Amino acid sequence: MKTFRLILWILVAAMALALGWLTYEWQRTETELSAEPYGVPFELVDQTGSPITEAAFRGRPTALFFGFTHCPEICPTTLFELDGWLRQVDPEGDRIGAYFVTVDPERDTPELLNAYISGVSDRITGITGPADKVNAAVKGFNVYAKKVPVDSADPEGEYTMDHTASVFLLDAEGRFKSTIAWGENPENAVTKLENLLK
Repeated sequence: MKTFRLILWILVAAMALALGWLTYEWQRTETELSAEPYGVPFELVDQTGSPITEAAFRGRPTALFFGFTHCPEICPTTLFELDGWLRQVDPEGDRIGAYFVTVDPERDTPELLNAYISGVSDRITGITGPADKVNAAVKGFNVYAKKVPVDSADPEGEYTMDHTASVFLLDAEGRFKSTIAWGENPENAVTKLENLLK
C-alpha cells in the first residue's frame, strides 16, 4: 500500500510539473506572438488599383475583414454593420483603418471591389490582386477560404466561397488584439472597437 501511495504521489507531482511547464510555454509563446505584427508582408492593390502593402495596417488601429463580392449575406451584412460601428466609434473616420480583403481574386477586380464597397461605405478600402499573391496573404493571416462549386455535378462551373467570417482587430503596430464574430452583439462590437483606441 505504501508503494502504491508513493507511486501515486510521484505521478501527481510529475503531472503538476508538466502542467506548470505547459502553462509557462503557452504564456511565453502568446506574449511573443502578440509582440509581432499579425499576418505576413504582401504587395497587392486597393480598389482604385493603387499599390497597397501591410504597411497600411500600421500607424492606427485596423479592422480587417476577408470576404468576396459574390457573397449572398455575410459579407454585405458585415460591411454594412462595420461601417455603422465605425461611424459610432470614429465619427471623423481618421482613427481606425478598415479593409476588406477579397478571398476571390479571380472575380474581384479593383473595379468590382470599388463598386461593391463604395455602395456601402466610404471608409472601408478593398484589397485584391493576382490570385497567387492574394491567396498567400489570406493564408498568412490564418484565414480559411475555400472555393465551393454551386453544383457538385459541375465542379468547374459557378462557385461560392467558404471563408472565415470574423473581423480581425489590430492595434496601431499591426498586432492582433481580438475579433468581432459574425452575428456578435452590436454593443460588444462597438466596445471592442473603442478598446482599440485606448
